[in-house]
Amino acid sequence: MQDFEKLGSFYLGRRYDLAGRKRTEDLLLYDSRDLVTHAVCVGMTGSGKTGLCLSLIEEAAIDGVPAILIDPKGDLGNLLLTFPNLQPADFRPWINEEDAARKGSSPDDFAAQQAEAWKKGLAEWGEDGARIQRLRDAAEFLIYTPGSRAGRPVSILRSFAAPPEPVRGDEELFRERVASTATGLLTLLEIDADPLQSREHILVSTVLSGAWSRGEDLDLPSLIARIQTPGVPRIGVVDLESFFPAKERFALAMRLNNLLAAPGFATWMEGEALEIGSILRSPQGKPRVAIFSIAHLSDAERMFFVTLLLNQTLAWMRTQSGTTSLRAILYMDEIAGYFPPVATPPAKAPLLTLLKQGRAFGLGVVLATQNPVDLDYKGLSNAGTWFLGRLQTERDKARVIEGLEGVAAGAARKFDRAAMEQTLAGLRNRVFLMNDVHEDAPEVFESRWALSYLRGPLTRSQIQILMASRRAEGESAPPAKAPGSATPPTAGGPRPILPPSVSQLFVPARGPTGDRVYRPAVLGLAEVHFADAKTGVSSTEKVARVADLADAVDWSAGKDPEFSVEDLEPQPESGARFADFGASLGPQSAEAWAKDFATWL
Repeated sequence: MQDFEKLGSFYLGRRYDLAGRKRTEDLLLYDSRDLVTHAVCVGMTGSGKTGLCLSLIEEAAIDGVPAILIDPKGDLGNLLLTFPNLQPADFRPWINEEDAARKGSSPDDFAAQQAEAWKKGLAEWGEDGARIQRLRDAAEFLIYTPGSRAGRPVSILRSFAAPPEPVRGDEELFRERVASTATGLLTLLEIDADPLQSREHILVSTVLSGAWSRGEDLDLPSLIARIQTPGVPRIGVVDLESFFPAKERFALAMRLNNLLAAPGFATWMEGEALEIGSILRSPQGKPRVAIFSIAHLSDAERMFFVTLLLNQTLAWMRTQSGTTSLRAILYMDEIAGYFPPVATPPAKAPLLTLLKQGRAFGLGVVLATQNPVDLDYKGLSNAGTWFLGRLQTERDKARVIEGLEGVAAGAARKFDRAAMEQTLAGLRNRVFLMNDVHEDAPEVFESRWALSYLRGPLTRSQIQILMASRRAEGESAPPAKAPGSATPPTAGGPRPILPPSVSQLFVPARGPTGDRVYRPAVLGLAEVHFADAKTGVSSTEKVARVADLADAVDWSAGKDPEFSVEDLEPQPESGARFADFGASLGPQSAEAWAKDFATWL
């Protein structure tokens, strides 16, 4: 066994002599328990930051520690490019042919060169194909692609379910969960929603809070319905109609409905549920490295999904028992934009909570960036380990040193600013300064050769090829239907959205509750007054008529109601489903029905 093959010790490289500008033979072994106080990796493009971070994930996987990786750029899928035999044929499908052309090599020759480079590079660091095989055997590597079928798709439906009891029982945590979910959803609609000023944010938060506090699960269709009919008479001390009139609530509900109905959004509802426990380990209990590739998403979609994922991770974390060991890793590559110093994007609050509370539950958060100026260093003072690579500007160095001073102050350690500046100035590619509050002094080291083939960002087609077999294993085919069969019309679905001009009443439930399906109909109510002075007739008759719902309602084909109008209820039974309308309803529908009813009368 190599000296670095020790459980709980992550082999990251060898110590580096800055004065002599050479690598020493001393191993740099990082204690995995130090990672529960989190880590930050900062370095400019080309500094080797991605290679170091992937090596850290590789070491964790070899030790059986699962990880969730958020990949905004597409680099992290390289963890699936592991070739124990180190043969040119293994590398050939994954080389960058543009790189081969620039070097004047054919693709086959370039693949052979890459195989030889990896074999030689690994040998220099005491590694070989057997260690690559050990990595492959230790964990399952998957690429998830929310909003796309390229990798393993992810269903976001469970993200709106009621949080577990530990979250609901913590008032501050529950409030943060509600606020960040509402902000993320409205960000997806491109609504800049201030939690304290925006009517949209306050309304959505009220709906989420009301349902979740009662333990009720929501999904997007039910959330849309409750936006239109929140079920509360007032918001704060102002009545609901004054605060957010029905017509404007309907407009917000329609925006969400349009998003839900968009063809491209269907993939957000498919695939594996966003359940962190099942994502971190396979059904057989094998640890997973789950890579969430979001490079294909728009900025609003990325923020929306990252917020949901962080909230789900936070909820999972709160259900775990306390531990001092490293239980799991959450790694995010390039956090600039998600953790800014002043603004508060929706992903920032749950990320900050994870940094503050993850230690108690064994969750290590690792954050990486090449833009150190755009980070909230006050929040990052919760990180106990800093990996610092080459930095591009003096401004970057100044901001990083400012962050390190905050960490040193929190750990009651002496900080030598001049020595730190001198060390940072001497770093080169793949040479990093590790500042670990659990160690006596900072260490300078050169990062080891990665076991994975670092070919750069993967395209969607390459992800599709990599995940073809893995995706098939994780998905079950939909149940087959008999020839000519169709979904029964009474199967029902979520409550439909109706214009505010259409009043809604519900026939009281009869018989046992459960599996209730409401079917639509139009109810006409009138008072018909007969008057004839010559004959002395003066009489009023009440008329009630129920007709089938259609684009044009036929009142002559209607019938007398089989219920008492006085017994109709303003809200449906909880958990009921609704049959399809089979008609297109607009704001003028009720006026048209009333006119036709008067004509029939």
